[in-house]
Parts: sequence; structure tokens; C-alpha cells
Amino acid sequence: MKKKIIVIVIVVVAIVTILGAWCYNMFYSPAVEERTTVVLRGDESYEEMTAKVKRSVAYDWAFDFYAKYLGLDEGIEPGAYTFDEGMNVISVVRTLKFGSDNAVRLTINNARTPEILAGKIARQIEADSVAVVTALRDRTLIAEMGFDTTEAMFSIFLPNSYEVYADISPEALVRRMKQESDRYWGAAERKEQLARVGLTPYEVMTLASIVHEETNAREEMARVAGVYVNRLNIGMPLQADPTLKYAAGDFSIKRVLDRHKEIESPYNTYKYAGLPPTPIAMPDMAAIEGVLNYEEHDYLYFCARPEMDGRHNFAKTLSEHNRNAEAYHRALNRMNIR
Repeated sequence: MKKKIIVIVIVVVAIVTILGAWCYNMFYSPAVEERTTVVLRGDESYEEMTAKVKRSVAYDWAFDFYAKYLGLDEGIEPGAYTFDEGMNVISVVRTLKFGSDNAVRLTINNARTPEILAGKIARQIEADSVAVVTALRDRTLIAEMGFDTTEAMFSIFLPNSYEVYADISPEALVRRMKQESDRYWGAAERKEQLARVGLTPYEVMTLASIVHEETNAREEMARVAGVYVNRLNIGMPLQADPTLKYAAGDFSIKRVLDRHKEIESPYNTYKYAGLPPTPIAMPDMAAIEGVLNYEEHDYLYFCARPEMDGRHNFAKTLSEHNRNAEAYHRALNRMNIR
């Protein structure tokens, strides 16, 4: 009888020890694999907020248990919460309970339309995409920034990462972007580059948007920019296919045809010389730098290579360009691209 009691006690102690170790592990072991920031909005429910957090945190059961114990379900303050690598469940829940790091790292990169840009911004701050689009299309704010249209105002959004408050208003964000743009273009180095290229900051952003759409090969962006600078200098139409796609409202066009060249639009650079009225997209920094540091050469033409590797063949004469274009069109035909 005594042996049975001893065995039972040993088993119970073992079970309690294992359960204790298991619970301790869930509450105190590292639950965050890598540093992450989660933005929680005021229009989200408790369940939606915690679901976003738990995507970056291990041990869901322990999280829910301690959150309930701490009364987190009574309400979480909206804001940006940063969880460092190695934080345990208790630290995560206490961070949610007692305060957020309201600063976020807002990353802005290339976007073709204000709506796409608004969506990217809204995923990183508390404002929703509708509020951001409304600010981008606010005529009073556009005029305050010194522009006529939303598309023109696109030029102040430089691709980069910025430290902002999660609850920044869309209007304040636009003004912040204008400050960042003025700071960038006001640098002495930038003024020297602008003098060399002979363009204003707005014109650089417009040309860079075309270069950005023309090539993904960063190493040839300065050469492509050089072709367009050469054309601008002699009054030759840019004849940039991306501007036709923009005019048609269809960037999915794979083959620019003669009918596209007849589109009546100020963005049709086959019909009208000079730069289009506004940028046709938000360029990346490689394209902006490609224009500012454009390559000096005698090329007036370029055409995608028949190898379809994303690069281009460059030509100084129309006859040479026509040969390159014929090779490219033969490749399109072989691929049945119409």
C-alpha cells in the first residue's frame, strides 16, 4: 500500500513538474523571433487587434490567458507597438496594456497611381486608404504644395523610409513629404546635378518616372536617361512607350502598336515633344539617380533586346535602331505576343 502511494506521489509530482515546465516555457521563453512593429487601428475590434499581434508572437494560449488576466480585453490603445526579438509573452501583453511606441518606420516606394500609394501608406499608419486618397486629391492641399493636380504632387514623394507617428493625419503626412522633398533637392550636391542635367526637380521626377517604367536593369538606367536627355536637347520627341501605356490607362500592354501612337493625350510623347505634364508613376531612387547622373553618349535610340532579358540595345542612327527593332519584333512574333 505504501509503495502504491509512493508511486502515485511520484507520478503526480512528475506531471506537475512537466506541466509547470511547459507553462513556464510558454510564458517566459522567447516568443518573438524578430523585431517587428504592429499598427493597431481604433476601428479594429479586440479580436482583430490581437490576431494581428499573434501573427508575430508564439504561444497563442499563453498570450490569451495572460491578456485575460491583465484585463487587456477591456481595450487596447490604438497605435504602433514594437516587439523586440526575444520578448516573451508576458512582455508582449504588458506592452499592449501599458503603452505603445507611437513612432513607426513608414516606407514609401514606387507606385503607379495615388490609390496604390494610399494603400501602401494606409497599411503602415492608422489612417485608412480612403482618408489618404482624399488628402492626395484635396485641391486646397494640392495648391498649398504648389501643384495643380494629384499626379503632379506625386513628385514630392521620394522613395525612402521615414520616422512618423502612427496617428499622423494624411494631410500632415503630405506636408512632411514636401519638407523631405525640399530638403533633398536643396542639398548642394543635388543643385550641381540639376545644373548639369538642365532640369528642375519636378522635371527630373517626371523623366525618372519614364526611365523607371522603361527598364528594371539599374545598371542601364543612366544610359536610358542619357538617350532622353539627348532627345530633349535637340527637340526630338521622347517617343517613350510607357507614356502611351499611361495615356491608354493600361500598363499591361505588352506590345505598343501604331494605333497606340495615335492616342490624343498630352502624355503621348510620340505626338508631342518634351516631357509629359506630370510623372507617370512614382520612380524608385535608382531611376532618379540615373537621371541626375545620366550617361553622356551619342545614342538617340534604344530597343528591348530579343533575348527578352529586360535589357536594351542602344543605337546612334535610325537605320541601326530599325535593325534592332526588327529583331525584337521577330522575337515578339515567335512568342505570339500581339
